Amino acid sequence: MKNDRSKLVYTTEHGHYCPKCNKQFNRCSCRQKPTLPSGDGIVRVGRSTKGRKGKGVSTISGIPMDDHELRQVAKTLKKKCGTGGTVKSGVIEIQGDHRELLMVELKAMGYTVRKSGG
Repeated sequence: MKNDRSKLVYTTEHGHYCPKCNKQFNRCSCRQKPTLPSGDGIVRVGRSTKGRKGKGVSTISGIPMDDHELRQVAKTLKKKCGTGGTVKSGVIEIQGDHRELLMVELKAMGYTVRKSGG
């Protein structure tokens, strides 16, 4: 006799877990390799006011580091400028117009720096 309440369940060979590390696929550490942002090796320092109601921030892009290292660099630069800031999608934002000071500090860190924008 057939059960009317039974439903066919589809499963894969390993299910929702990675066979190597036994973690869920979205949290799998063996398949995810950290990738550094590719660029031309030039760090660009600019100024942006878009979406900030006229308040300006200095933006730094092109540093080839992962997010954790980028936050450490941002922390150092914020201390030098004496202001706040953040890291958003690989771009460091420092509150205020500190482009000249940031260019000097980044050159001291060994980067090739250019001013972008006006």
